[in-house]
Amino acid sequence: MSSRGLPSLQNEGGLSRYLSEIRKFPLLDPQEEYMLAKRWKAHEDPEAARKLITSHLRLVAKIAMGYRGYGLPVSEIVAEGNVGLMQAVKRFEPDKGFRLATYAMWWIRASIQEYILRSWSLVKMGTTAAQKKLFFNLRKAKNKIDAIEEGDLTREHVATIADQLGVSEDEVVQMNRRLSGPDASLNAPLRSESESEWQDWLADDTIDQETRMAEREELGERHELLTGALGELTPREREIIEARRLRDEPATLEELSQIFGVSRERVRQIEVRAFEKLQTQMKLALAEKRSHSLSPA
Repeated sequence: MSSRGLPSLQNEGGLSRYLSEIRKFPLLDPQEEYMLAKRWKAHEDPEAARKLITSHLRLVAKIAMGYRGYGLPVSEIVAEGNVGLMQAVKRFEPDKGFRLATYAMWWIRASIQEYILRSWSLVKMGTTAAQKKLFFNLRKAKNKIDAIEEGDLTREHVATIADQLGVSEDEVVQMNRRLSGPDASLNAPLRSESESEWQDWLADDTIDQETRMAEREELGERHELLTGALGELTPREREIIEARRLRDEPATLEELSQIFGVSRERVRQIEVRAFEKLQTQMKLALAEKRSHSLSPA
């Protein structure tokens, strides 16, 4: 599978032209997508693969724009997202009943995030999962507590974010300093003399509908796996995981330490252990589910 013949984004200045070009490729209805995916799976038909890829280039662009605040060329971010899309098409199993977008969006995000982590010399691939989570969620956490000013965070904001994301306060301070700098917003104009915004080029009711549907399908499967995995935890582990990871407004370590009568560090240890158990159980359940789906009827 090759990217030859696909539109390419050479630099930031060509972004508007690239977005306009990829909007010309038609979206696929479910039956057409299924038949193309079957053709690729059975015969490795390059034309089938090309149609599957080009119909999802807008999805890549939309996801890629969410990562423009890391100071890296948008052309590289889009290119890495397209690599993830091609990997998704290559591995897609149409008979499982999901749309390609459901499967592809996770490959696209993973490919982009790995590129960003490789490119940032201050965030090596050897960092912990918690530090990676901090890297990609610090801005969101700051926005939730209205800590949007540039520069160092207040001590109260640092403590709040550290609790929410399960990292040390020093890690929050260091990461915030690394990520401080000009942030390209989707609301920024395309050109200084233009009234159009970046996000205007991404507005497409059809792809929004497709993305929402894909997310609902994925969410349904993940919810089923999560519910089963939660049943493997002890009552205390489950309460802590639900309070720390499954709420819109997570409880702090301090709040849970008072509820359970243990130290903040003990709560953090229980959370880490419970999360590892959850991941293991969900992977086992997913592997079993896929095994059943591939078994002959």
